[in-house]
Amino acid sequence: MKDVPLHAIAHARAGDKGNRANISLIPYDPAHYALLAEQVTEARVLELFAHRGATRCTRYDLPLLQAFNFVIDDVLEGGVNGSLNLDGHGKTASFRLLSLMVRVPA
Repeated sequence: MKDVPLHAIAHARAGDKGNRANISLIPYDPAHYALLAEQVTEARVLELFAHRGATRCTRYDLPLLQAFNFVIDDVLEGGVNGSLNLDGHGKTASFRLLSLMVRVPA
């Protein structure tokens, strides 16, 4: 096994709703779906965004699409209308998620 950044095996897209970020995660190879299901947990994603004030992360598994949807609460520092953050929509949150390290077969 070897450690790689998530972006080596998957892509992501982020959006927002209020102070909540919504990040989809899709493996390039559908064979990696189970590997991601095991390693990219709600707890790991919440920890990854804790510095932004995230209070909860819910993962929705989409096995027919072989994808995941993460909903992260209170991560946008108030959201589009309430934050002075340069990224009020949280579009760069997907890049943060893709920096997460995962273990894959060598």
